[in-house]
Amino acid sequence: MKSDGKKPALKTPERNVVFVVAAFTIACLVTHAAEAQEIVGVEHWVARDGIKLYVWEKYTKSPAGKSIAVLAHGSATAGKESFDLQVPGKPSYSLMDFLAREGFDVFALDTRGFGRSTHPDGHLTTQEASEDLNAVVDYILRLRNAKRVNLLGWSWGTQYSGMFIMAHPEKVARYVSFAQMHVDSVDIAKRRPRIEAFRKDPYITIPEAGWKPRFYSMTPVEANDPDVVATFAKVAAQVEKRTPTGPQLDMVTILPMVNARLVPVPTMIIHGQYDDVADPDGLLPFFQKLPNPYKKYVVIPDAGHMMHLQKGHLLFQREEADFFKAP
Repeated sequence: MKSDGKKPALKTPERNVVFVVAAFTIACLVTHAAEAQEIVGVEHWVARDGIKLYVWEKYTKSPAGKSIAVLAHGSATAGKESFDLQVPGKPSYSLMDFLAREGFDVFALDTRGFGRSTHPDGHLTTQEASEDLNAVVDYILRLRNAKRVNLLGWSWGTQYSGMFIMAHPEKVARYVSFAQMHVDSVDIAKRRPRIEAFRKDPYITIPEAGWKPRFYSMTPVEANDPDVVATFAKVAAQVEKRTPTGPQLDMVTILPMVNARLVPVPTMIIHGQYDDVADPDGLLPFFQKLPNPYKKYVVIPDAGHMMHLQKGHLLFQREEADFFKAP
């Protein structure tokens, strides 16, 4: 595996470095202005078998010696758009900025077929995504001279993250399974009638308006902020010109893809109370089979499948950071 990524330095020509001023409340700005932290964003590229994988990183001050968090996106939008959404005037919705301020060195990848990464001609598979994740984790471990990462998988990301952990548990310190689907998920049942359409075309085009309904599926209107929904839809339509159908095909044909007994790392399963993919009836049997005694099952109020971008996002962020930080 090769990469054109280099040590992060502000003068490195191969890197596109972005600075974002960390947002605080007015009270915090008044009393602790000197403590405002500058968040650095760095682009990386990882090459694997002719595929170029895009990775977006954020941290404060310096990444040296920090705990690493890797975020794995779902079946629709790439990593940066999923986890680093910048909503004008509402900075709390960037999960990456939150984790960076909590002291993590945070990475979000685009698997093949998504965002800025290579888009193969045919259907991508969940197995390929898990191998992409492995390549990215190996790159990060070498880059930071580290042994393990903390990992979060969202939605379909729980499937390729789980497969990655089953194959390489030694590379993961702790795992957050966010909005994990199961065979009887309401949303999965809705997708099954579209199986032939998924098989026919490896990519589909979703217009801007088509990105909004996911926020409202089984989720009350009041759990959403219209500005966040609009920003997400606009950014998703700009970045995801072609959305892969391979993940959808796998989810309706080969679930379950993860064997809980083969996920030996400390694990937290977390989802919103209104999620149409994740629910206790479907996931508690999986949770009970997880072999590590340190495990948590958390349900966040005022949130659905898009929990990190909904009313319950602050509680979700706190739960994730605390789990990763626990002794």
